[in-house]
Amino acid sequence: MSLARLSWLIGSTLAIGTALSAQQRVSRLGEYQGYSEPVYDSWVRSSQYVTMRDGVRLAVDIIRPARGGQVETKPLPVVWTHHRYQRASIRQDTVRSVIDWFGDMKLVLLHGYVIVAVDTRGGGASFGTQQGFFMPAEARDAYEITEWLARQPWSTGNIGMFGRSYLGITQYFAASERPPHLKAIFPEMAVFDWYPFIYPGGVYRDNFFASWQKLTYHLDRSLPLEWYNMVRVGGLAAPVDGDSGSTLRDLALKAHEQNRPMDEMWSGVPFRNSIDQITKQPIHRERSPSTYLAAINASGIPIYTQGGLFDAFPRDAVLWFNNLRVPQKLVLGPWYHTDRTVIDLGKERLRWYDYWLKGIQNGVMTEPRIHYWVLNAPEGTEWRTSNVWPLPNQQSTRFYFHQGPSGTIASKNDGKLATGNPPPEGRDKYEVDYTTTTGTANRWTNTYGGLKPYPDLRENDAKGLTYTTDPLPADLQVTGHPVVSLWVTSTVTDGDFFVYLEWVDETGKSMYLTEGVLRASHRRVGIAPYNAIGLPWHRSNREDLEPLSPRPNEIRFDLQPTSVLFRKGQRIRVTITNADRDNNLTPVLNPAPTIRLFRNSTHPSHIVLPVIPSAGAGGSRP
Repeated sequence: MSLARLSWLIGSTLAIGTALSAQQRVSRLGEYQGYSEPVYDSWVRSSQYVTMRDGVRLAVDIIRPARGGQVETKPLPVVWTHHRYQRASIRQDTVRSVIDWFGDMKLVLLHGYVIVAVDTRGGGASFGTQQGFFMPAEARDAYEITEWLARQPWSTGNIGMFGRSYLGITQYFAASERPPHLKAIFPEMAVFDWYPFIYPGGVYRDNFFASWQKLTYHLDRSLPLEWYNMVRVGGLAAPVDGDSGSTLRDLALKAHEQNRPMDEMWSGVPFRNSIDQITKQPIHRERSPSTYLAAINASGIPIYTQGGLFDAFPRDAVLWFNNLRVPQKLVLGPWYHTDRTVIDLGKERLRWYDYWLKGIQNGVMTEPRIHYWVLNAPEGTEWRTSNVWPLPNQQSTRFYFHQGPSGTIASKNDGKLATGNPPPEGRDKYEVDYTTTTGTANRWTNTYGGLKPYPDLRENDAKGLTYTTDPLPADLQVTGHPVVSLWVTSTVTDGDFFVYLEWVDETGKSMYLTEGVLRASHRRVGIAPYNAIGLPWHRSNREDLEPLSPRPNEIRFDLQPTSVLFRKGQRIRVTITNADRDNNLTPVLNPAPTIRLFRNSTHPSHIVLPVIPSAGAGGSRP
């Protein structure tokens, strides 16, 4: 064979190999290959205490990748989590670390990252006490831990964070402290502003705090959790390494007995400007991440926010997106709080960290900034993309409450829902039923490990006022924030109004989509201290309270965002009740009040739905 022929064959082989390699490189939502490799096959865990500025010692787990049993000695990027629910625990004499609880982080680890978990002060094996979640001291701890990690010989100094719920919120607080070596975070299911969660519409979410208090009480004292529906956390807090580890852990647990009960703390601050009697601080403001927006934006730290349509915090996720001024992405999927389905979250995290912590140009920042899911869409078409939220082509469409019957539900009125203007006269009378509830398996109970999903809501619908469309003549996509306006009077001067948006299939089953609530006395609308994306914002300060008058009163509020395709032949339903017995604390009055809801041309009660025209489907499909 001639030299020229040989050179040609070598060149062709290399070209084919390069082309095949390029074809094998994939980087898109939940899919990732060819940009980095899992060059490690195992890991080694060690733990120690790190002392904070005030002498409090925090328990730290360090998990380093290994190959053939040999731990990697060269510096690697570090990704850590600030853990409220035991960084590591002992069950049946086996230590379970953050890698066991967050299994999808194994992929990140094996691609060449050090994974670190740190017990928050007052939790796990850490010393100190918890005086209500997200103390300012916690944020300062996050700064110190980040910079300590950057100084270690096994660290490149490029530090990231991961975690969900409490572990997601701590990331925003860490960013607000602007540690120089924090280069990217990936918060999942994380709050923006605490008040609307703790007191949605001014109504205390008592079930959550009673249940979360039980959970943390047991965890902080390493008491058994078998009674509790938690499968991902709990046990005896693992000590740090060394002969004195168990002794020190036991001393830390003793200190945790001084942790402040959550229910006692939050039940005593019913208004946004309430002052906590122990700390003497406006506690809702002090403990809300949104308070520190300016510092978070000044940090420049890239942020990938994950939200779920059935999580407790989808509104928070899109508020983060619209208020952050740093490099960012948002994914809003069909998830409850504890879900890890639909996409490979480990690969999505890896794409983010590879780009920001290793400098791998994998295209994650050239994609559309938002991926969102459309419920009930045909299989394979559920994911859509956009660069802005609300979607640029949404058409705010009023659906008015009308006289029925719709013939679909034996509710207190069985009204109709339609886009046609209401008549000159019309109203519905309703005696409040305090037994109404969305049950004990829902988006709120799932935040503390409770069950999901919602049951068929027809039983609850039957106890309230309902307004249901005729069968839809064509598919209708709704993506965004429904906003309801109720015109009401009452035989008392206050009341809690719960509104549910539901999807009724061809069999009559009523499926939950989203909800909102407002205590009537909190109905005054103000100007938010952040970009509220045009939604009604209720300041809910003590001085804002306004009793109901004898004349019709407008109560206007938004529901959690949703994204759904109502199919041709299906129906849309709005249900109104005045209590959610198993989830929120509504005062029970005897006799029960009588509500009158007006649905006429002068006082047109209605819901505004963000309808997305079929052309374009609200964004491109990835």
